[in-house]
Amino acid sequence: MRLLRNFLLDRSGATAVEYCLIAVMISVAVVSGLRAFTGELNNTFTIVGDSLDRP
Repeated sequence: MRLLRNFLLDRSGATAVEYCLIAVMISVAVVSGLRAFTGELNNTFTIVGDSLDRP
């Protein structure tokens, strides 16, 4: 009975889940920002490359 009570009162698992959720949210934000930045960077290099091809 004591083991079950200790298990139900243990809050360390909740903290680990909260940290995982924070890590997931940060990862989603980084990937979203990186996708937007990559598109703009690709456009910039295309413009620079096209201007260098001209004689």
